[in-house]
This record gives sequence, structure tokens and C-alpha cells, in this order.
Amino acid sequence: MRRLRIGLLAFLVLPAPVFADDQALEESLRRNTQELMDAISDGKPEVWERLLDARVTYTDESGAVLDRKALVEGAKGLPKGVSGTIVVKDFRATVHGDVAVTTYVSDENENYHGAKLHCQYRTTDTWKETKAGWRLVAGQVLALRTDPPAMTPPLSSEDLEEYCGTYALSPEVTYEIRCTEHGLEGRQTGRKAEELRMEAPDVFFAPGKPRYRWIFQRDADGEITGFAERREAWDLVFRRVEGP
Repeated sequence: MRRLRIGLLAFLVLPAPVFADDQALEESLRRNTQELMDAISDGKPEVWERLLDARVTYTDESGAVLDRKALVEGAKGLPKGVSGTIVVKDFRATVHGDVAVTTYVSDENENYHGAKLHCQYRTTDTWKETKAGWRLVAGQVLALRTDPPAMTPPLSSEDLEEYCGTYALSPEVTYEIRCTEHGLEGRQTGRKAEELRMEAPDVFFAPGKPRYRWIFQRDADGEITGFAERREAWDLVFRRVEGP
């Protein structure tokens, strides 16, 4: 019985599970993050001034590296004719002692001079515990891309036929485009077939690959000679080696 009492006492004086503290910290950092997002649209730079570390390094969605001064100045509210909200979603935190790494999606709905815009950004932040509390020391933002709308009405099967054929980047790498009952399908050497949808005349995209475009090239007579597989701003040029 004495052993049982000692064991029970030891159990009662054990510290709370670490995950409970981590969960409380995660919720606190989530609130801080939402407060930072609200401050952008509400024009409250004092929020960023309070929660940022003096030596913070922050990379925004355009690739610009910002310091504390630039971040605070950027939270002065939206310009005239623009309004919106940013909601923090899918928030997660991993705690490493006095450092916490968070990742989340900023879900932005914006009214731009009467037009509705919806954007999402994946952000990874690093927070550090200081004497003044938890402060943001680093952040990196990535714009989440989505597929563009396909051209409507879509081209007929007969019009799509002219894009079909085999195109070569090199003797070892080719891309075959063929017509299916649903439209166009492309397949590069050694890879799975993928659906191609028309975004604009002579411009196609593959669903799920918003960073890529297939831009077809024509000669002076209007005949297709190949296409540029555009990856962001860089092109891989395939020349046509076989027609439909």
C-alpha cells in the first residue's frame, strides 16, 4: 500500500504532458498570426511593431526580402477602393524549446474596386521566445496557384486535331499529343499522359500544373511548327516532327 501511495504521489506531481503546453502555445501563436493579418487590412502597424523581432527577416510572395521597418510600414491599411479580409487556416506549430515553426494558409477575399478576388498563400513563420514574449523572427510566403479557367466554348474536335502529333525536344525526349473523346491528351517520353485544356488560342495548360503552359508556335502560313513548354518564365521548345 505504501508503494502504491508513493507511486500515486509521484504521478500527481509529474509535470503536465508536453503536448498540452505545445497546444496552448500553438493557439497563442495562431491568435498572434490572425492579429497580424487583421492589422494589414485594418491599418494597424502597431500590431506588427509589437510582435516582430528587431532583426526579423521576411520573404514575401514576390520574393522581396523585408526587414522590420518595411513590414511595419506595409501594414498601414488598404488603399482607397480596396477592402478585404484574411483568415488564417490550416494552422500548425512545431515547438523546439524556445523556438516554434508555424505553417498556415492565409485565405484572402478582396474587393478590388467592385471586383471580387480570392487568393491563398502558404506561409512558414519562425517565432522565438524572448523576455518580452514570443516574437516573429522569420517568415516566408508562397502564393498558392490554381488552374486558370478553360476557354469557353471549347474548340471542336476538328479544330483540336491540328494540335495533334509528335513534338521533339531532343532525340531522346518527345511529346505526343492526341485527340480523345474529352479533348487533347499529351504524353512526354517516360511519363504518364495528361489532359490539356485550352486557356486561350494556341495556349494550353494541364490541370494540376498551374506553373506550366503549352504555347504553340506557327510559321508565316499559320502552320504549327512546335510549342514552347513554358515553366514560369523559362521555355523548353519542342519542334514538330510528325503531324496528326
